[in-house]
Amino acid sequence: MNVFAGVGGGAAAMEAVPAGGGGAGVLLELTPHKMAVCHLVQVFAPPAQAGGGAALPFPFESVSQHNRLGLFLFTLTRSCEDFLEPPLEELLRQLKAVDDLANGWLCEQLTSALSALNSPDDLFNFFDKLRSVLTAPEGASVEDVFLDPNSQLGVFLRCCILAFNSMTFEGICHLLANLVIYCNSTDASYDLAEDEDFMDADIGVRGGIFDKYSQSYTTEMHMGESSSALTHAPMSLHDFDEANSSKVDSNPKCLRSRSQLEAYLNRQADILEKDPSSVPLNSFNATMTELQSLAPELHHVQLLQYLNALCHDDYVGSLDNIHRYFDYRGMQGIFGRSVPPSQDIVVGKYENALLCLGNLHCYFGHPKKALEAFTEAVRVSQMNNDDSCLACILGAISNLLSKIGMSNTAGVIGSSFSLGTNIGLGTPLSIQQQLLVLLKRSLKRADVLKLPGLLSFDHLSLAKYDLKHVQRPLVSFGPNASTKLRTCPADVCKNLRLSSRVLTDFGTDVSSISNDNGSFSSSWLRNLSAASNSWCSSSAKSGKLHKNDFDNFYYHAQPSPIPAAVLQLAGSAYLLRATAWEHYGSAPMVRMNALVYATCFADAASSSELSLAYVKLIQQLAVFKGYSAAFGALKNAEKKFPSSTSSHIQLLRMQLLHERALHRGHLKVAQQICDEFGALSSSVCGVDIELKAEASLRHARTLLAAKQFNQAATVANSLFSTCYKYNMQIENASVLLLLAEIHKKSDNVVLGLPYALASQSFCKSFNLDLLEASATLTLAELWLALGPSHAKRALGLVYQCLPMILGHGGVELRARAHIVLAKCHLSDPKFSVSEDPSAILDPLNQATEDLQVLEYHEMAAEAYYLKAMAYNHLGRLDEREEAAASFKEHITALENPQNEEDSLVY
Repeated sequence: MNVFAGVGGGAAAMEAVPAGGGGAGVLLELTPHKMAVCHLVQVFAPPAQAGGGAALPFPFESVSQHNRLGLFLFTLTRSCEDFLEPPLEELLRQLKAVDDLANGWLCEQLTSALSALNSPDDLFNFFDKLRSVLTAPEGASVEDVFLDPNSQLGVFLRCCILAFNSMTFEGICHLLANLVIYCNSTDASYDLAEDEDFMDADIGVRGGIFDKYSQSYTTEMHMGESSSALTHAPMSLHDFDEANSSKVDSNPKCLRSRSQLEAYLNRQADILEKDPSSVPLNSFNATMTELQSLAPELHHVQLLQYLNALCHDDYVGSLDNIHRYFDYRGMQGIFGRSVPPSQDIVVGKYENALLCLGNLHCYFGHPKKALEAFTEAVRVSQMNNDDSCLACILGAISNLLSKIGMSNTAGVIGSSFSLGTNIGLGTPLSIQQQLLVLLKRSLKRADVLKLPGLLSFDHLSLAKYDLKHVQRPLVSFGPNASTKLRTCPADVCKNLRLSSRVLTDFGTDVSSISNDNGSFSSSWLRNLSAASNSWCSSSAKSGKLHKNDFDNFYYHAQPSPIPAAVLQLAGSAYLLRATAWEHYGSAPMVRMNALVYATCFADAASSSELSLAYVKLIQQLAVFKGYSAAFGALKNAEKKFPSSTSSHIQLLRMQLLHERALHRGHLKVAQQICDEFGALSSSVCGVDIELKAEASLRHARTLLAAKQFNQAATVANSLFSTCYKYNMQIENASVLLLLAEIHKKSDNVVLGLPYALASQSFCKSFNLDLLEASATLTLAELWLALGPSHAKRALGLVYQCLPMILGHGGVELRARAHIVLAKCHLSDPKFSVSEDPSAILDPLNQATEDLQVLEYHEMAAEAYYLKAMAYNHLGRLDEREEAAASFKEHITALENPQNEEDSLVY
């Protein structure tokens, strides 16, 4: 996550701020650590000499030695592991791991060079030599090698030189004093000689005049400007260690450069997004508060505190921080629209604040307040002609309407800025029609404004809409009226394919262009420190460090040319593909797309979306391999995503436990889990509507298993009304099928037929092929229950749905189909078991084998009962008695459940 989206950053992009006294501008604060790096750069790339050719500089003996020092210097200027510069002791420790020259030449050269800087004249000569590093000598040819001034190290040197030129004499004296403290912070072998005359001069170094020195830079700077006022930090707060916050160190500690601070904040935002459970709420806030006290102009610290509070469900804290962020941040819009400081009204600031506020209310389940904020944001964006923000607001409103159930928006969107009414009629548009209009408007604006990220998001939203809604025309009568009342899978696949084009189109969006964020450099230095520590501990034994010990990096640490936000959008397309194939009933495609996401997009994915991919894979295991395999995979998933922090994993655990409890006949445990489902959902009307629907559906199934048919039918009818109110047609198909099951088991077969036919009709309209096969199977059971005269019709329905079930159905659905097939043959008066016993025994044997994996006692008892009947017709008494014993065993386990508490253990 880039919290500086649209905000200029980096060393070369920083604006000058006035320095104390002189009024000149500096790009960064010159510190002893930066001077040490400058010296090492001078060793790496000494001043070029005419006719020198491409020979290696002294003292390097090989290209690998030279390149290793260059990589080390590059990582020092890009690392974002912490916001404080390391002390000299740490720098020397890291340098020892790189320094494979004789007798540690680089470390000795660095300390001797720093010890020679005893006066302002020495500093002047030091930076004068640095200028020659960037300047080509007279008479230089193309073959001569010198440092490119526009490279990363070249820009760093130029900034340091400019900072030195901008310093006052008083500032130079303070730099010398800090340099003495910086060098003396190491062991005694690195103590620097002090010039007594210089230290006794009338500048008061010994008197502590400069102990609290800070150049009189302005304290209030706009975003994108230098962090030169960020000087001494009293403590290190890295890794959110509260215990270390009380430690006091007399060594001078300075903040890193502005680009490294931005990279550090972006990295913390990535951690919050990927693994919020690893970030303690209070200690993270303490770290950010301390950083903000050191850098008052870094208002994005408040944005991180807002994200932290959001991840920990702290409504008051998140609301307070988002208000403070937009109250005090600089004159820069999130979408890259900058304005001159003299302008009174900040274009882009107010509507961006309203957009974030609406997303906040949406996250916490306040749809009315969210719509109010979004509506006001639309009005302000239109007034300010902020097209980019307006397109994003339209996308946010469509996302709200698709996620939160709303039966009407009267009084909220029904303003002068609403979407209007039906064409040619005086009636307002329905929620679904408003959602479709919003999506198409946002898509059109994103295409015109060349916003590939928003364009991809809108294509994903349209794919979701096409998956769950039948697109009815606004004019639904007349000779040109469409009679098509089905969803179109081709449109879903088309939008999913178009959304993936963001991988190739992201370069056209200026705000999405991503440079190296410092993660690779941080990883490099972290491995380097580990190698140096290992060398220190094992030096007594081996005395030698393998120079490639720290060159092995994890793949995810290497910089990617594609921004993480772009990868997340591309990965979301695969997750949505998996969801679409779940609806359409293709299990292999579900597994394939979920595996692609978990394999290829895991590094850029948030913990929520990655856990969702794991959930889909575990659900497939439960459906096709049984509960043992599913619970084994669930244990591994819980180690990666604790159920206390991942709602997807928590819901999956409850779903599996409820299914297993129903199959075992442990109804008390099943009802307990249903109550937990209801407690997870919000009490606000329309919020968590899908979770509430699932809780009601499972409650009705539990009542059905307890043979409380009237109560189960009441719950199912109420759920059908709720789903109809919020236009949840796919859920209605499952509810209608459940009502048919309730009437079938309550011996009201005739009443169950309309529900089964209606469910079948819904499934055809939404292309729910596997659910349609299940509805067809239920319809066959209902016809079969009407008497033997309907056995032939029921058999025809079974053969109609059997290919789909055997090809894509799970073990339970396959076992059920085999049992119904055997029942059709046994009920047919024209069928003789003795003539074709395999037509009965083969499907029943397959059914009992599948049901053994699921521990489904009720269905297994029915299968063994039919086997006993078949063996009785064949006169095979031993097999009949064996099947009868198994039947009795499952019936006893169902009617007299033992150790129900075991259903909660896995």
